[in-house]
Amino acid sequence: MADSILSERRGTVLWLTLNRPQVHNAFDDGLIAALTAALEAADAEPQVRAVVLAANGSCFSAGADLNWMRSMAGATEEQNRDDSLRLARLMCTLQFLSKPTIARVHGSAYGGGVGLVACCDIAVGVTTAKFALSEVKLGLVPAVISPYVIDAIGVRQARRLFLTGEVFSGEHAARIGLLHAAVAPEALDEEIDRVLHLVTKVAPQAQREAKQLAFRVGGIDQAQTEAVDTANAALIARLRVAEEGQHGLAAFLEKRAPRWVAGN
Repeated sequence: MADSILSERRGTVLWLTLNRPQVHNAFDDGLIAALTAALEAADAEPQVRAVVLAANGSCFSAGADLNWMRSMAGATEEQNRDDSLRLARLMCTLQFLSKPTIARVHGSAYGGGVGLVACCDIAVGVTTAKFALSEVKLGLVPAVISPYVIDAIGVRQARRLFLTGEVFSGEHAARIGLLHAAVAPEALDEEIDRVLHLVTKVAPQAQREAKQLAFRVGGIDQAQTEAVDTANAALIARLRVAEEGQHGLAAFLEKRAPRWVAGN
């Protein structure tokens, strides 16, 4: 297992921990590949009954790594599309994993970090965590994670958060459905233990069928999701190389306000 992801078996539960605290567990190619591989391995392991997605450091995940963003800003549209497809594969793998998945959100999550939370079956976080889908501030959109976030919070809430890019609290995340529970930091592990007790005490085959039942009745199909992912990867690739996206990324990387901020 790559150092960016720590894997630990605790009985029948597999804990996968994002381990890039020095960059707030931001995504890069290595983390995306390592987490995808770890999830695929967990799905194939009969002894694993549930997966907990956690993180080290002060944040759950800050989204895209700055160096990764810098490299993508200079990449071709085709390279950006391929890069986005790898992220889409991670989100899709997590969403449709046959085992129950639990997000332990001990700190803030932005962009792709919100996507990881949305993909988990059960998400528990702390009230002090902050969340944001701030891509529009960079001249971009949360394309790859959008199907999973919209599935979690609904179109109405997504319209607001996609358009404003605003920061919202753990309590607000629970109200709109991104989190199932928002608890005080000192109560987080107790709540995670309670959830794990519930999901590991039921019939495993029935549990797998129940998850598929929820998807099927809810109109969520993996093949259709993958097709949407492909279209969304093409969208974000096009926006990254477009003039507005290039300007927004450059402004962000150079720590200056883009031209669409008042006064610029």
